[in-house]
Amino acid sequence: MGSSRALLLVAVAAAVAGLAAANFRDDCDIPWEPQNARFTSDGNGLSMALVSNYSGCMLRTKKQFIYGTVSTLIQLVPGDSAGTVTTYYASSVGDNHDEIDFEFLGNETGQPYTLHTNIYADGVGNKEMQFKPWFDPTTGFHNYTISWSPCMIVWYVDSVPIRVFRNYQASHGVAFPTSRPMYAYSSIWAAEDWATQGGRVKTDWSKAPFVANYDNIQLDVCECSGSGGYGGCATGCPAAAAPYNGACQLSAAEVGQMQWVQGNYRIYDYCVDYKRWVNGQKPVECDLQQY
Repeated sequence: MGSSRALLLVAVAAAVAGLAAANFRDDCDIPWEPQNARFTSDGNGLSMALVSNYSGCMLRTKKQFIYGTVSTLIQLVPGDSAGTVTTYYASSVGDNHDEIDFEFLGNETGQPYTLHTNIYADGVGNKEMQFKPWFDPTTGFHNYTISWSPCMIVWYVDSVPIRVFRNYQASHGVAFPTSRPMYAYSSIWAAEDWATQGGRVKTDWSKAPFVANYDNIQLDVCECSGSGGYGGCATGCPAAAAPYNGACQLSAAEVGQMQWVQGNYRIYDYCVDYKRWVNGQKPVECDLQQY
């Protein structure tokens, strides 16, 4: 390991101190195209490859959970990554699913990735927010964290909150995931029909395989086990309140960080895409506090 990479891993790992260390090989499965996955000898590192239009790769945690924080270091596909999608997300299974998304949409060489976030609750999504990174996500590892608590969901990049989605289900009828257990996933797959500039730029398959690298997965979750009773799996679980200690809000410093990111690097927000909403009537949560 080079000294610069070692320093980066130490610095970013410090941002997720307190999370429970896990292991890709021991704590995860590869349910799709396992031949395209490679573990490091200790299982703490992983690479996943997109080999063809039909052969990518997917990782899934063995644990299901309701509430908690999942985090990992990712180095995205370098060079010409147009048409490729690398993901890091949490999702339930079955009908009317819940999902919390990071998707990294590749681009032509020299053009920045798009960091795409979304949330599904009761099977309904359409809550996209997109960013350009303020760093090159292909030259080193960066930490991506999803924190899901009963009061809000927070997306972090290198410990910086970039987005918050609060729970306004009881007060305003806004759907929020509270009862369906999720797995954490990561994948790499082909989506040249839409991923890069609306599908105008296609994948250069002569550059395949496209490889994303992972390190240091962390899982601090309220684990669900057994075949039923999932609604009670978070009862009394400390991870359901972390990292907010019951305060249900970001710190003033974190709010400032998020405002800086959204003010300088946000490129799309569903709340201000008025063409999508009937008579310009945006969703209820868009006028409510989101930090």
